Amino acid sequence: MSEPNNPYNEALAGTLIDRTIREKIVLVAVALPGDTDEAVDASLDEMALLVDTAGADEVARLIQRRDAPDHTWYLGKGKAEELKELCLAVDADTVVFDNELAPAQQFNLEKLLGRTAIDRTAVILDIFGQNAHTMEGKAQVELALLRYRLPRLRRGAKAKLSQQRGGVGARFGSGETKIETDRRRIMKRINKLERELDSLADTRALQRQGRQRSGLASVAIVGYTNAGKSTLLNRLTDSGVLSEDRLFATLDPTTRRLALPGGEPVLLTDTVGFISRLPHGLVESFKGTLEVAARADYLVHVVDASAPDPEGQIAAVHEVLREIAASDVPELLVINKADLAPGVAKEIVADHPGAVALSAVTGEGIDGFLRVLGDRLRSLATVYELVIPYDRGDVLAAAHREGEVVSVNDGETEWTLRARLSDPSAGRLGEFIVDAEGT
Repeated sequence: MSEPNNPYNEALAGTLIDRTIREKIVLVAVALPGDTDEAVDASLDEMALLVDTAGADEVARLIQRRDAPDHTWYLGKGKAEELKELCLAVDADTVVFDNELAPAQQFNLEKLLGRTAIDRTAVILDIFGQNAHTMEGKAQVELALLRYRLPRLRRGAKAKLSQQRGGVGARFGSGETKIETDRRRIMKRINKLERELDSLADTRALQRQGRQRSGLASVAIVGYTNAGKSTLLNRLTDSGVLSEDRLFATLDPTTRRLALPGGEPVLLTDTVGFISRLPHGLVESFKGTLEVAARADYLVHVVDASAPDPEGQIAAVHEVLREIAASDVPELLVINKADLAPGVAKEIVADHPGAVALSAVTGEGIDGFLRVLGDRLRSLATVYELVIPYDRGDVLAAAHREGEVVSVNDGETEWTLRARLSDPSAGRLGEFIVDAEGT
């Protein structure tokens, strides 16, 4: 994907702007029936964090409560005129809706306001565009972006998206005249990206088969964005993964080997952070990456105890897990940043029996977490009884290496073992297995 006409490369080259000059953003939310004032305010606060991560500043916000969105401007006509005056008063560059705009609504708003109007999805795409570094990550982001923009071209809503400058939501707009005017080129590019990602998925499947043959359990770290997943991985494995106090700092999964207190090794994988109302296009484009969670033996669900609404974030993560068919994978709820909010951490643990609290930064609670994780994983394994002749010390060593040996009894000519083994390990030691039992 290094060809000269790569739209992703063209976009990045066209938006290398001075980030010390930050855009002025007006945030807009339309509260619909069922939306409480507290929920709307919390969502706008999160939207402000997203905008800040994208490299811009909130200068004002506007909220309207409606029974249903207006099909022309999403806002009512009078409120849209009020928004126009507000933008003039604060000299705003861009209007960001915390709702999802239809292509025609976006076009009509930009025509009325005389400035760029984008929605929550566009901002998240912009942030993903900034943080995509690997070939696969860039391809996934570009695919999501093109799928997002294609219906806007079909509807004739030619996005302005700051054609002469960069900015929030315009990371892939500046310099992309050919994409905006040539639908066939977009479709060709989408098809090419889908083929490339399918090829990468095949490679990942081969790697996964190799890991399964190793007999090691797989554990995926999931959670809301900026919950501390990468910090936890670094604490456990000294992996040196990028860890920043910003949203969506990690897009590409990283897998490391971890030895649990009992000595048994597992594979631990960091994943992209989730967020409430994660755009479906991103979920679809990142399905190859997100399947790490769906195929894991266990999930470590990291929660930020210092967040404004930890329970809401837990619910949002569970919603995404359902969308990627990972809701049936057993999970261990880990309340992180207990050093910052010890009282809240204790309350969440009390409300969720079996959860553990820790601080990935200070190391507080890490030992207890590892013991619980080891116990949970061992409870999933089948206990096998093996009879191993004394002259097969290599098999005895393999049983210790690949599983957890529960007991060993010496006989006249052989050892009799009870050991917890994964299915691949049991297959390799099958000729010595005489019985199996659940736990």
